[in-house]
Amino acid sequence: MANITRYDPLKDITRFDPFRSLDDLFKGFLVRPVLRDLEAEIKMDVSENDKAYTVHAEIPGVKKEDIKVAVEGNEVSISAEVKKEKEEKEGKKVIRTERYYGKVYRSFTLDHDVDPDAAKAKYSDGVLELTLPKKPGTAGKQITVS
Repeated sequence: MANITRYDPLKDITRFDPFRSLDDLFKGFLVRPVLRDLEAEIKMDVSENDKAYTVHAEIPGVKKEDIKVAVEGNEVSISAEVKKEKEEKEGKKVIRTERYYGKVYRSFTLDHDVDPDAAKAKYSDGVLELTLPKKPGTAGKQITVS
C-alpha cells in the first residue's frame, strides 16, 4: 500500500536555511507551470566519422523558418522560436485559448573546426539534421612533454 502525504507548498520556506541561495528556494516557481505542456529543450544526437559530424536535434512543433543555426570554428549553436497555440471551441463560441511564445537554445563544442561553407541543414518531421564537414588540416596535435 502506498504512503500518501499531503503537499505543503510552504515546506521549503518554513525550513529556511540562511546558507541556501534564494535562487534555489524559488527555482522553477514561475517557469515550470507555464512550460508543463511544452518540451522546452532541444534533445540531440551527435555522431562522427572521418570526414564530418552528423547532428540530429529534436525541435517539434517549430517552423523551419524559425530555426537558426550558427557555426563558428568548432562551436555550433541552434536556436528556435517556439509558438504554441491551443484553442477550444463549442460551435462558434471560444471556450478557452492558450498561447505560449518562447525561444529554445542549445550550443555545443566539437573536437574539430567545421567548414561552414559546406555545412548542410535539413528539417523534417520535427527533427533538424545537420551535416557538418570537418575542416581539413585542423586535427589536434599531440605535444611531447620533456
